[in-house]
Parts: sequence; structure tokens; C-alpha cells
Amino acid sequence: MRFACLALVLSLWSADAAAFEIEESRQYPAEGAATLRILSTADADVFDPIIRAFQTRHPQVSITYDVASSAQVMTALFEEGAVYDLAISSAMDLQTKLANDGLARTYTSDATARLPAWAKWRNQVFAFTQEPAVLVLNASAFDTLDVPKNREGLIALLRDHPEVFDGRIGTYDVRVSGLGYLFATQDSRNTESFWRLIEVMGRLAPRLYCCSGEMITDVAAGRLVLAYNVLGSYARSRLADTPGLLVVEMDDFVSVMLRTALIPKTAEAAAEAGLMIDFLAGMDTRPDLAARTGLPPVISGAPEDEGVIRPIRLGPGLLVFLDTMRRQTFLRSWTSSIEQD
Repeated sequence: MRFACLALVLSLWSADAAAFEIEESRQYPAEGAATLRILSTADADVFDPIIRAFQTRHPQVSITYDVASSAQVMTALFEEGAVYDLAISSAMDLQTKLANDGLARTYTSDATARLPAWAKWRNQVFAFTQEPAVLVLNASAFDTLDVPKNREGLIALLRDHPEVFDGRIGTYDVRVSGLGYLFATQDSRNTESFWRLIEVMGRLAPRLYCCSGEMITDVAAGRLVLAYNVLGSYARSRLADTPGLLVVEMDDFVSVMLRTALIPKTAEAAAEAGLMIDFLAGMDTRPDLAARTGLPPVISGAPEDEGVIRPIRLGPGLLVFLDTMRRQTFLRSWTSSIEQD
């Protein structure tokens, strides 16, 4: 368990680190000479069906699949120039920065041409999933409590029942989680309630995490009563085999992240990386893979806000909170709110 109890980190990727951290690595050998090296934030078990289906179509391509946090993906490619052929990340802003700073290759194909315009940027960053941020609850803890429907309701619930939630709330440590930082900054844009919610959480000794999977596990085990801003795709995929979980999409707004892929400038197997991007771009034609992975594919349609759904859009707007001074200010405010004495 990697709970983050760290001093303030002023950057989501740190030049002070000796090397980026790989959490897991899997090899998928094939008969051909080509090897596709993927660095990804998606859990290996989640992405495994996609890799095996890809190799069924392209049996000549061996694959190395390395898993790292979104911040570590940024460290690898932005700071260290690590050699990978494909980078897959849930942190849309960091992927956009890589492309904006000239660290991604341009790629076009019939498959990418069919993607809706809002699901790609500069023909360098390509979305292949649409995943909401949700609230995950331990059902048994809510036998006598009302399930919150929105952030105002969540604030009231936490204030009224501190004895239930003290030390049993989970959320991302946005200083080390690129996705957590993305969701938090989007929340701050979407509602004035965000900072009040963080302050109320901070009074209840929240537990801070790098990843959605760990939060979901702790909610299911009863170590947490609730987890905030968890990836809905991961949470819903656990419902079938994990009794006692409740997944709530709040009715004030739901942020929807696009999981994206890009070909780094360091790629040595760019052609094979393009084949994988084409495969991912066609995920909407593979409901079997969506069911097995829990990853909802990009569906052509209106990219605009639809009621409570707030899609996070690819583009230069994502770079605003990556400005050094703005990021430092945001992280200082977040840290002082979430870590109260």
C-alpha cells in the first residue's frame, strides 16, 4: 500500500528521482522480430485482454507492458527520455504537455480519422476510453445513513457524522497522482464547493492514495467508508465480484476523463505503436473487450456538456494548471486544506 505521507511536491514529475518507478512488467512474446514497448497507467490485469486480442490480429508483434503511475510516466518520458513506443495514461493534461513540448510523434491512419475530433489532439494524442469520476461507498456503513447525491450533500454528511468518517475517507494524493491532480483541478473549475469539501475532509484525517484500485480495495474491506473521485471504470468492474460496494455518480456534475495514447519521440517501433493506436481507436466495435476490461470506449456523439456530465476536453486548456506557479499555488492550498493538525 503506497499511502502518500510526503512533504509538498511542487512538481508532478521530479528531476530529483534517480529513476522512474515501474510497478509491474509483463512480457507477451511472439514469433516476429518486432517488440512493442508500452508504458501505461492501466493495471496489467485490466489491459491484458486488449493485448491478447491485439496479438491475435498481429501475431508477429511481441509486447512488453510496463505499468507506472501517471506521474511516473511523465518522469520517464519528460525527464529521463526513456525509450518506449507507446505511452498510455489516464492523465490527459500530462499527455497533452508531452505533445505540446514536442515529445510525441504525429500519426494518422484510417482508424484515427474515424475518431471524433474531440477524441484526438494534433494527431498526436488519441483517446480510446471515456471514464467518469465517481464516489465509492461501503454499503454496510450506509445502512443508517443517506447516500449523498451531490457534493453539498457529501459535505453535510461528513460534518454531521465525523465519528463515522474519521480516518476512513480515501482520495488521491494530488501531489503524486497525475490523475488525482487532473480531477481535483477540474473539480475546482466546476464547483465552488470543492475547497469546502477538501477542508471538511481534511478535518477527518483522510487517507491519501496514488491509485483508484487501492481505494476500491480498502472500501470493500471496510478500511474506508468512502472514496472520492475514483475511476468509475475500475469501480464498476469490481461490482460483480466484490459485494458491499456502492458506486455513485453525483448529480451536480460528473467529470469524465479520456484515457489516451501517444507515440513518444523515443519510439523505436513506431509502426507497431501505430497498429496498437488503430486497434484502440476501434474499441467501440469490440463490446467483448469493453465488457472484459471494464473500459468504456469512445463513442461518437456530442462532446459538449450534457446535463451533469462534464467531459474533460483535450487541448491547450489542460495546460493551464500545469503552469509552474499555478500548480504550486494549487498544491499549497490543497495541502493546507487536506493536512490539518
